[in-house]
Parts: sequence; C-alpha cells; structure tokens
Amino acid sequence: MARVCEYSGKRPQVGNRVVRRGKAKREGGIGQNITGISKRRWNPNLQVIRVVDENGRVRRVKVCARYIKAGKFVKAPRGSHAAWKASAGK
Repeated sequence: MARVCEYSGKRPQVGNRVVRRGKAKREGGIGQNITGISKRRWNPNLQVIRVVDENGRVRRVKVCARYIKAGKFVKAPRGSHAAWKASAGK
C-alpha cells in the first residue's frame, strides 16, 4: 500500500493541470484561452514514523501529517526500548 495513510486512508488524488494564455476579461483583456490540459496527482503528506500498536509492538507506519499533528496515536520511544518494554509489561 504505497502512498496511503494507514490511519485515515488518505491516498493520492488526481486532477488536471490547466495551462492558459491571454489576459482575463476582468483585468481588461480579451479573455483567456486554454492551451493545454494534462493529468496530475496531489500526493498526501505522508511520513514514516514508529508507532506502538494495540499489542504493544513497535511498528513503522506511513501516517499523514494531519494525524501526526492531532496526536491520534502513541509514538514509540527513540533508541533502544528494551527498558520501556519491560516496564510496559508490568
């Protein structure tokens, strides 16, 4: 599952890139003309972070930046987490 947030399910969206030439009528011109339309993608802002899952295991997951800011999950501690695992098991 590339480029998909594992929490929100956010994925890339597709649309068109529209190229125009000419001056808009509201700016005093004769109007704009569309000279080219090509497909493009808007990718979500995904980050790979270490998260503690429901079973207490540390996993690497792709999460969108909105969920990171909202703090909707428990981040894993940095470095060696053997001491943390021992205290979590009590």
